[in-house]
Amino acid sequence: MATVQAKIRVADGHESVMPVVVPDLVSVRELAEAVHAKKARWQGEAFGWQAEYIPQRTERPLDSRLSFTPAEFWIGESGIWFFSMTWELGPDSSAIEYLDDSGIVRP
Repeated sequence: MATVQAKIRVADGHESVMPVVVPDLVSVRELAEAVHAKKARWQGEAFGWQAEYIPQRTERPLDSRLSFTPAEFWIGESGIWFFSMTWELGPDSSAIEYLDDSGIVRP
């Protein structure tokens, strides 16, 4: 885990910079794979951030060519630090990852 500076924009458009703790992605991936292996819905706090796992569903997503709704895991807060994994190619394939660290201030 690392403490970094993040820009946080409030409703009136004002931005503040404050420290946030960001977990290393290796640990986040390990957690995501562990909950994915259980195939059960999970929601809670991990590494100080809200997180959720939703298992694969049989229903087809709207406006998609997929024949099922893929399993997904996410952690964080969009616009600050957010990471997700989606098993779009099926439950036994590698997950597709997305990282939004646009709120992290780069030195």
